[in-house]
Amino acid sequence: MNDSTGFSQRWAAFRPSKAVWLWSCVACIVATMVVGFAWGGWTTGGTAAKMASDAADHAQAELAATVCVAKFMEAPDAATQLATLKKTDSWKRDDVIKDGGWAKMAGVKEVPSGTDDLCAQKLASMEAPAAKPVAQETTQQEAGG
Repeated sequence: MNDSTGFSQRWAAFRPSKAVWLWSCVACIVATMVVGFAWGGWTTGGTAAKMASDAADHAQAELAATVCVAKFMEAPDAATQLATLKKTDSWKRDDVIKDGGWAKMAGVKEVPSGTDDLCAQKLASMEAPAAKPVAQETTQQEAGG
């Protein structure tokens, strides 16, 4: 027997059995699934549904936190309250928001989860608001009309 045949000649002469074909296909399918789920970003239907639900919950909390910030800043003593909030420990800030009632919205029974914390984070990162010239606006409106 002559062992000096080259790789290309051995490849051309190779005739796999049905079992070799079957297991080769199975191995390729498994390898594709492993690569797809591990690095390709594939997800199952249940995982996709959970991700969508989490995104919707976060969006609700983000919207409610934006409303909370607006209500907080509309308060007449917003600058004082903001200074108090910034002096409060970070883990207690959501309690300040809850106690102030800024996260509550009319017509909504339950505030979305995480709203108080997001509101406190947004407010803590804000600069102090400028003093509101409420008295000047009122006197100008009364004088003009």
